Amino acid sequence: MQIHNLGFPRIGAKRELKFSLEKYWRGESSQEEFLAQCQELRQSNWQLQQDAGIDLLPVGDFAHYDHILNTTLLLGLVPKRFVGHKADNNGENNLDLEFRVARGQAPSGCQCAASDMTKWFNTNYHYIVPELSSSLINNTDSQVNIKPLLAQYSDAKVISAHRKVVLIGPLTYLHLSVVADEDKLVLLPALLARYQQVLNQLSAAGVEWLQIDEPILGLELDSQWQQAFSQAYDTLEKGALKLLLTTYFASVEHHIDVIKALPFDGIHLDTIAEKSDISSIIERLPNDWVISLGVINGRNIWKTDLVSVYQILKPLYQQLGQRLWLAPSCSLLHSPVDLAQEQKLDQEFKTWLAFAKQKCHELSLLKAALLNNSCDEITLYSEAALARSSSTRIHNKEVQQRVACLTGQDYQRKDAFEQRKQVQQKALNLPILPTTTIGSFPQTGDIREVRAKWRRREITDHEYQRLIKAEIKDAIERQEEIGLDVLVHGEAERNDMVEYFGELLEGVAFTQFAWVQSYGSRCVKPPIIFGDISRKKPMTVEWTQYAQSLTQKPVKAMLTGPVTILAWSFVRDDIPREQVTKQIALAISDEVEDLIVSGTQIIQIDEPAIREGMPIKRSQWQEYLNWATASFCLSAAKAPSETQIHTHMCYSEFNDILPAIIALDADVLTVETSRSNMALLDAFEQQAYPNDLGPGVYDIHSPNIPSVEWMVNLLEKAQCYLPKDRLWVNPDCGLKTRGWQETKLALENMVLAAKQLRARS
Repeated sequence: MQIHNLGFPRIGAKRELKFSLEKYWRGESSQEEFLAQCQELRQSNWQLQQDAGIDLLPVGDFAHYDHILNTTLLLGLVPKRFVGHKADNNGENNLDLEFRVARGQAPSGCQCAASDMTKWFNTNYHYIVPELSSSLINNTDSQVNIKPLLAQYSDAKVISAHRKVVLIGPLTYLHLSVVADEDKLVLLPALLARYQQVLNQLSAAGVEWLQIDEPILGLELDSQWQQAFSQAYDTLEKGALKLLLTTYFASVEHHIDVIKALPFDGIHLDTIAEKSDISSIIERLPNDWVISLGVINGRNIWKTDLVSVYQILKPLYQQLGQRLWLAPSCSLLHSPVDLAQEQKLDQEFKTWLAFAKQKCHELSLLKAALLNNSCDEITLYSEAALARSSSTRIHNKEVQQRVACLTGQDYQRKDAFEQRKQVQQKALNLPILPTTTIGSFPQTGDIREVRAKWRRREITDHEYQRLIKAEIKDAIERQEEIGLDVLVHGEAERNDMVEYFGELLEGVAFTQFAWVQSYGSRCVKPPIIFGDISRKKPMTVEWTQYAQSLTQKPVKAMLTGPVTILAWSFVRDDIPREQVTKQIALAISDEVEDLIVSGTQIIQIDEPAIREGMPIKRSQWQEYLNWATASFCLSAAKAPSETQIHTHMCYSEFNDILPAIIALDADVLTVETSRSNMALLDAFEQQAYPNDLGPGVYDIHSPNIPSVEWMVNLLEKAQCYLPKDRLWVNPDCGLKTRGWQETKLALENMVLAAKQLRARS
């Protein structure tokens, strides 16, 4: 029996990768220094896993920015606009090429659109979407380059001789790609030719096991894609390699007849994401395959009841013997690194948790229990997991009763959109094509230091409020000078759009160092929802009121929606997610009521996570969408007609859930469209969007300053889908990660773009 890991958090226990990346981007370290720091971090990750008991270490799971982008570079499939000369595609300057693709820059330094970025299945991790075409994939000037991967494989030998290479499979890579004007599967033969080169070189280098990730097998694939799996893996020659087909995020039982005929040496099955009859699945697989079972949740932070898992595994171990491998359900990319760093959690609560390092140790404990046929150690270990389920800390009868008493009227606004729009226009008197931002403004070092000092009790509450109000005043003055129509307070008091609200809710806990990667250098520290949720006190009213007192223009209040708080938190697993979301929605509804009483006219309830929260299988979507949209509506339903409700979504594929987005019935929807060149709006050709829309006109994740012409062009495209009197002008996301100089220039150009189009009316 072996225990192995599908992937480990790449950011480091103290976010070492983030700080190294940003230092390199600022020009404060050389390429050699940055790469040396990354090598050191990889070595640390491997050592940590080995020390925790992992037998087979993953190699190739590390990325400077994103593992899908790594695959694009490995295959030599970088879009032409990023490639300066042949050397770029041959790996001689891979690092800068990598960051041009991710962040949007042509080789000359000129502005160009970054590759699109979207959510990795139903997680909060963002991947860089590959852009494929026949001309690119058949271009002989671009070559496969696995030198960096082989170098890492060699480096890992210092830690252990027992390693496996991790690679995204060709079908998943193709399925997740953007392919213009041709069927994706037409490109499969040429893509397989590149994969064959990779397999040949890995085999020649003496690699024994290759983990090939094909998570799209969890989807409900049509017959063409099912046939493509047979075509692909019957075509590829593995040489001396042993291939482990790796699936996660969903059961693959529905594709088992396709899978069992593939020329693999083993399979990894996620036993956490969906409950299925594992014994029945195993019986249908080849009797010489390794069976890897993902029995530890790779996406949550709760300690595992190892005794219950042991009872399931024992008969399977007796049946499979050394063919049984154990692993987390998916890559631990989605988990924090090490619980041992947490010094401020109370001892009882801390005993309920397990981070990536501890999850590896849980696998080691399970292996020992199975080999020794003894439950003694895991029984002791599991006591805390069982104690959590009966703790009085997690239940609030008042909250439970409030959810139980909800009726249909609690989910609906009183008037229809057309009536609300007339009332709001009269109340707000906004120009055509009103300009606004998504909410946050640059989080400077000074702002972060103010919050840090306050948390360390180095400044008083009074001094903290004075300093934050000074930042709000500065943000309002800057927006007035730029000429925006609807202002925001800038969110200087907020560390994160979910963490901030979580800290003000009962039933939610926080950590010091439970960081996970969202994209690139962007890391988030998700709240831990452990019990019934209620609001402690008003969360945003004071700051919003102060901002409004500084200007005659309307100031939007900024709230995070219930589905996003759920999706971007580590969530309790003892009640349905639907019930948790409704509890959050009621807390947000209370905040909406208080904002209205305070005189706030515009309230934005952000829901960027609605799409990512969907189940992997399409047949399960509608059930989820019903309660997800209902929860948003519950949070906003008490707003009268004159209160304008906005919502925001970004970096997800919305085209296939447009009816659900319409069902949110927000007065204004702002959405990311700049990276896709307004392609997301194509869905409106099938179903018209009935309310107001703010399609993002520039990509805030790129350091580029968008030109007026660029934004005018995007707005003109948007007018093909919606009339001008229902369009808003805004960036595609919050401006928290940008600097003030670039923010000012970009927003000034955005305002000029809106004025140009108004002049044409």
